[in-house]
Amino acid sequence: MTMTQVLCVAGARPNFMKIAPVMAALAETGIAAQLLHTGQHYDAAMSDGFFADLGIPRPDHHLEVGSGSHAVQTAEVMKRFEPVLDSVQPQAVLVVGDVNSTIACALVAAKRGVRVIHVEAGLRSYDRSMPEEINRVLTDQISDLLFTTEKSALANLLREGIDPARVEFVGNVMIDTLYRNLERAVPSSQTLGAALPAYAVLTLHRPSNVDDPATLAALLDVIGEINAVLPVVLPLHPRTRGNIEKFGLTAKLDALRILPPLGYLEMLGLMRDAKLVLTDSGGIQEETTALGVACLTLRDNTERPITLTEGTNTLVGADPAAIRTAFDQLMTDGGRAGCIPEYWDGRAAMRIAHTIKGWLPQPAGVRGS
Repeated sequence: MTMTQVLCVAGARPNFMKIAPVMAALAETGIAAQLLHTGQHYDAAMSDGFFADLGIPRPDHHLEVGSGSHAVQTAEVMKRFEPVLDSVQPQAVLVVGDVNSTIACALVAAKRGVRVIHVEAGLRSYDRSMPEEINRVLTDQISDLLFTTEKSALANLLREGIDPARVEFVGNVMIDTLYRNLERAVPSSQTLGAALPAYAVLTLHRPSNVDDPATLAALLDVIGEINAVLPVVLPLHPRTRGNIEKFGLTAKLDALRILPPLGYLEMLGLMRDAKLVLTDSGGIQEETTALGVACLTLRDNTERPITLTEGTNTLVGADPAAIRTAFDQLMTDGGRAGCIPEYWDGRAAMRIAHTIKGWLPQPAGVRGS
């Protein structure tokens, strides 16, 4: 029976694009890996669709945790993950990103004395009101090997007392996935049912934007103004849809082109063909930079500063005046040109796999050969 060297964890949509190239690279370098899906993702059918689109192998373990409050979800992942960890007995547990599954599985592994690998380490928004920020900080503190997507992440980790010997700059695995699937992306005309000469894409799901009726109403109003100039396409997140209905704001969607949540290849094609993306998602800030598409981020901060300094991203927050000004400027000058950051070259996962291969304990009988 082959020893499982690395147990890889995925839990929610942001994880899937990161775990796909990592699993492929581990297999290519001969590292025996298993995949565990916590089931944190809100939609099981959508989750299965992402696995199929991205060629992710069927999970060896599925915890089927489902949704819940942050505390309930994190605790449930921990409770269900522990017996799997005890059964598999891997040499290391690899977690990606910053969702609840990330910190939950890392914490169980660390307490069991199993080494933890964190892919996408060191990103900081310095906004502790974001649950993801708490997950990022804590996961990095208990990880043994930390892979970063941009050089500024090392400075963040050093400020928090992380030994630089545990950190390696490898680039961005999400961009590996993007490049690998760009030719397979579904054309926007197919997703929309018609070709639009120019349009904007909006994604909106952060609690800070969608949980307060006044904030959400103001955002939808300014989006309506933008839509009068540039058609806005909105793949509507279930949480956002629920709050729009609860707050009586449904009429504000009437002029927009509303879509259901999209699979990866549909969303990739929609962003690739867009003139502008407005978002409060972290990953989309990176994807638009790689695609060279202008991005207005509806947040006051970002854990991905390289998208601002080198990419196509501009922070505008939730202030309608700032959004309006930035949009008008973009329509005038075309927005930030940007460039592709270092190591966003489609090879990040292979760098990770080669490092892990040299870092893992060698099997008995191999040492010194």
